[in-house]
Amino acid sequence: MAHHHLLQSPTVAGSLILSARLKAGLTQRQLADRLGVTQPVVAAYESGRRQPTVQTLMRILSAAGFDLRLSLAPHEDHDEVLESLERERTREEQERWRDFQRGIVQSARQRLVES
Repeated sequence: MAHHHLLQSPTVAGSLILSARLKAGLTQRQLADRLGVTQPVVAAYESGRRQPTVQTLMRILSAAGFDLRLSLAPHEDHDEVLESLERERTREEQERWRDFQRGIVQSARQRLVES
């Protein structure tokens, strides 16, 4: 499996939308056109500045050619552990990590444009 975790948004919904759009080979504008919204709306969802409802998320993913399938699984506390570790990091460390992640996303997007 490809390293899609490198293309993460700060939110689960944003990551799903970004991943679906890139897998579909769509630009934000193309996905926006399919949804009947503007490109900044798609960008806001991908960046986590805007949170879709589950129904809206399913509609966005469908416009990119994907279905969202949800299931229940036993609880694992790894998310809480990661959140706890994140809270212990200094603001400077958090900012460096976000900058690093943005650089990875920009690099991946550039590779897609060049291919």
